[in-house]
Order: sequence, then structure tokens, then C-alpha cells
Amino acid sequence: MTNMPNTSSTEDDIQLQLKKCQQLMQKGQFNDAVRQLETLLAKSPDLRDPLYYMAVCQRKLKQFTPALDSLERLLQTFPEYDRAFQERGYVYLAQARPLKSIEAFERAVTINPALLGSWRALANEPLNPNRVAAQSHVQWLSSLPKELVAVSSLMHSKQLFKAEQLCRHYLKQNPHHPEAMRLLAELGVKFQILDDAEFLLESCVEFEPNYHRARLDYVVVLHKRQKFHKALEQAEHLHAVDPENLGFKICLANAQQASGAYDKALETYESVLEKQPTNPSLHLSCGHTLKTMGQTDRAIISYRKSYGVKPDFGDAYWSLANLKTYRFSDDEIAHMQDNEANPATSEDDRAHLSFALGKALEDAGDFENAFKFYARGNALKDKAGLDNLNRIITELDFQKENFDAAFFKDKAGFGCQAHDPIFIVGLPRAGSTLLEQILASHSQIDGTMELANIVGMAHRLGGRINQETPRYPAILNDLSSDQLKSMGEHYIKDTQYHRAGAPFFIDKMPNNFRHIALIHLILPNAKIIDARREPMACCFSGFKQLFAEGQEFSYSLASIGEYYRRYVEIMNHWERELPGKILRVQHEDVIEDLETQVRRMLEYCGLEFEQNCVDFHKTKRAVRTPSSEQVRQPIFKSGMDQWKNFELFLDPLKQALGETLKDYR
Repeated sequence: MTNMPNTSSTEDDIQLQLKKCQQLMQKGQFNDAVRQLETLLAKSPDLRDPLYYMAVCQRKLKQFTPALDSLERLLQTFPEYDRAFQERGYVYLAQARPLKSIEAFERAVTINPALLGSWRALANEPLNPNRVAAQSHVQWLSSLPKELVAVSSLMHSKQLFKAEQLCRHYLKQNPHHPEAMRLLAELGVKFQILDDAEFLLESCVEFEPNYHRARLDYVVVLHKRQKFHKALEQAEHLHAVDPENLGFKICLANAQQASGAYDKALETYESVLEKQPTNPSLHLSCGHTLKTMGQTDRAIISYRKSYGVKPDFGDAYWSLANLKTYRFSDDEIAHMQDNEANPATSEDDRAHLSFALGKALEDAGDFENAFKFYARGNALKDKAGLDNLNRIITELDFQKENFDAAFFKDKAGFGCQAHDPIFIVGLPRAGSTLLEQILASHSQIDGTMELANIVGMAHRLGGRINQETPRYPAILNDLSSDQLKSMGEHYIKDTQYHRAGAPFFIDKMPNNFRHIALIHLILPNAKIIDARREPMACCFSGFKQLFAEGQEFSYSLASIGEYYRRYVEIMNHWERELPGKILRVQHEDVIEDLETQVRRMLEYCGLEFEQNCVDFHKTKRAVRTPSSEQVRQPIFKSGMDQWKNFELFLDPLKQALGETLKDYR
């Protein structure tokens, strides 16, 4: 049960009172239960479970309007509570309002697909246009052992450790049960233990080759691990099994897009759109593919079609904002504001709409309201930011205290001796995509993408995420020469797929600055470029950006300021302990004197100057990051001081940066 900070009763007292209420409800004594709940809510008005029980009691007493009021109050505090939407559906059913009940039940199963009660209601409703699919889902859930239904429900309620324990217990008693293996793999994805998830799903499809649900998940995990060729093979297998299955076609299109077969992906998406012209996600995927290809005008059309069929589809509006060059009309801004304020809009859509509105209002010069929406979007996304930041700080502090020049001297000659990789590290929005585009314009360097290999390697070395003391980075002390060499060789092999035959390639994963020790141990001859930007501009640009994943620190001004400060500290440490190893490139210097910085980077990489690097904006290549449109234009200075329009609101950022605010070079 979730308690809010203003709770005045102790947890034990609350649990005891709730248990009494449940007993009264089980006996059908709903009026007595209501009186108990009113007493409890008078002391602690924002508790989730009492509000939920109150709504159930009111429905049973046929007090439908008060029940809906209780649910509205509940959802204001817990906007993604699945059972609140399910209960709303039951109230609407009791009122003989089938269309409203369908809407509520569909929202419930979107949040938690394991809610059998909601699926049954949808399956039994004659007016439900998706009734057949709901009946299929009821049949599926009913066929599963109750333990696995509970695992799924716990997982979607974000009780991940309980779900994992139950799932592992079931698998011990039922080894190789395909759905149990699939669910444990899904938990592995949520815990970021992707190698375990891949192994489980690979084993699952070997044991049960016709278990398509597991193979679909296998494609997703392979994609997350950037094994795009293997993901495409599995997607092609599914499509061959059932060429008319639209879900398999979408899976194939996603795999084609990820593997760089953009024309084929568009063709596949469009073939599905012929059958599902009102599918907003398909229009969105088409837009993403076109954006990556540099076909911005066509991408805009797709994004507009996406929000045209789903007016509150925040991701479509954010995708337009994320082009960085798009300007919203007054009508679009008004529609976004209406949908963001609508209680029926999901939390995820509201977050996307808030970031898009921040960008739209900033472009319109309304900086105060723009900041309000940026802050609102960040507040909706800020879930685990502090915990993740504390873990990162612990890892960085350990490296500063334990990995010095003497440590690396003892490891001299270890690792794979390949010279191929050029790592570009730093913070997001610090200009790393620009540096990548410049260097990828050289005939001897392949541009790739933000490769997850080093981060994945660190995850595997760290062991399970729920360990009290992760093994990484301390485990770097214990790795042998052979192990380090093998890890470096695996990195070179695993990244080969992203390369096009040039002797050098770029790995542009900003977060790799947290793994400099690991990189140097396994690839001592690799080049590392530190893409650095003035802290206020860099941090506020990150605060304005809605990242897909992996940058949870960015959802708070204080957190992103602390993160920047720790980044500067660890990079200063490496400059002292590994002199000459890392080339720092200041973003402002690139803007002011491009050619000098281009020559400087190429000299560091041991390469001859090529004019194409200065004319980087003419280079035709796929760019997947938010800066894709900006790096297809010549250098411009207009964005350097945009943060100053918001300076009145940025005191928490300045305080978190401390001395680094001025001493960052």
C-alpha cells in the first residue's frame, strides 16, 4: 500500500483498519465499511487503498456518483492505478453506460494486461469493437497457472522483486515452462540484465519454436542489445510463419528499420497501414524512419497523421518538437494544452505533451510558461532519478579512490590492442552528435550510433541489480590479462555489424564517461574524446529533452547539476592519472573555430585532414539522436545562450553545480 507524506496514522494502524474494512466488505456490510473508511480518510486523506475500497463500497451501495467522485480523487493522486480504472469500468457498467465502461476497462488493461476482470468485461460487452481480441486474451490468461498471472500482475504494478521471487519459485518446480521463462526474461529487461533475458528467450524458442509470444520478446531484447541482424532474422522467421499477421509485420518493420533497411521498413509499415490506417503508432514509426533518413518534410506529415487519429498522443507532438526545427501553430498549441489538462489523458502522454508544450512556448517567447511545462514534464518522468544518481556517484567515487596511474601501470600490456574504436563521451546535449558527424565525414572513420556494448558489459560485471553491493567497478581489480583481452576482442567483434569497412569507427555513447577505466583496460589503444559544453547550457538543454531511457538524472535541475559536477571531477581524475589519453573538445570552441578543432581531433586520431569534416553537414548518413536535424545544417551560434531566457528559474541548477559553474574547462 502506498502512503503519502501527510499520513498521520502509523502503518500498522492503517493496515489493521484496512483489514477490518475488508472483512466487513466480504460480509456485505458496506455501510459499516464506509464509516470505517471515512474515519481513516479523515486522518489520512490521500491513501490509495482506502480510497479504492471506498469506491467499491459506494458502487455496491449503488451510490454511483459518489463512487466516481472517489475514483476521480484517487486518480488525481495515483493517475496510473490500474484497479481504479477497472473499478470505474464496473461503475459505468452498473449505470448501463457501456461505451464509458469500455474506455475505462481498456485503460486498465493498457496499464496492467494481467487484469482478468477487465478483460472479461471487455469480452462480454457486445458494443466493444475489439471484443474478439478481448475474448482471446481471456482465454490466454485463463489457461495460465494462477502463479504466473500473479507474476504478470505484480510486474505491471511495479512490484518487481516480488514478481521475480514468485517467478523463480515457479520455475524451480516447473523447469522450462515457456511462459515462466518469458516472464523472467521480461523481468530481466526491466532490471537491465539483458544478457540473462536474451539467454532465457533463446532457450525458450529452442524448447518451444512455435511459441510466438516468446519469439516476439526475443526480437525486442535482441534489438535492445543492438544485435540488429539477429533481431531481423527472428522477425523474418515470424513473418514467414504467418505473412498476414499484422503484429508480425510490425515486428519485421521495426527490425528492418533498426538494421538500416529504411526503404524496406517504410514499405512494410505502409503495407500494415493499408489495413490499420487509424493506428497512431504506425504513423509515428513511419515518421521516425523518415526522420532518420533525413526526409524531414515527410516525417512531419507522418507525425501529424499520428496525432490526427489520436489527438492526445503526446509522443507524436513531442516527435515534432524533437525535430528542433519544427514550429507549432497556435491551433496545435491550443490542442496540446487541452489534451494535457484532460484528466483522461494518460500520464505518459501528459509527460510527452508537457515537453512538447515547453518547446512550443519557448519558441513563441513565453519563457515563464515554457519552463512550467518543462518542469511538469520532468516531474512526471522523475521516478528513480535520485536512486540511480546515488549509485552512479558511488561508482565514480570508487574509481577516483582506487584506479590511479599505478593501477594502470600494473595492467600495462593487458587488453585487446586494436586501434579501431574512437569513443565520444560526455553528457547528453553537449555536442557529441556534432563531433560524431564531423569525424564520420572522414574517409577512414565509420559513424555508427550510441552503442550499448560498454554499458552492457558494465551491467554484466556488476551482477544482479538487487545486490546490496554491486560487483562493478571493484571487480576490475580482479580481472586477468586473458579476461581483459577477451572482453576487448568481444567488443570489437560485437560492434563489427555497425561498421562499413573503414579502419576506425565511432562509439558515441555519452554515458561511457562512467566507464573510462573499463575501456582503457580492455582497449588500451582506443581513442577517447570528451565532448564538453558550458554547464548551464548543457544541463538546461538536457532538462528540456525527453530521453527514451538511461538518463534519469536529467529530470531534476538539482540532479543534472550534481551529475555534471561529478562528470567534471571524474574526467579531471583521468586527465591526472592517464595524461594524454583523452582529448577534451569544448563545444563553444567548435562553434567559434570549427577548422582548428577539426584539425585537432584528426591529429589526435592520427589521421590526415579532410575538408569533408569541415563540410560535415553535407554528409549523407542516418542519424538517430535528437540532434539529427541540427547536424545536417552548417554551424550556427543561436542556441548557445538559450538557457539565459530561463535564468530566473535555474537557481537549483546553479547551486548543484557549485564551483563547477565557472571551473568546468
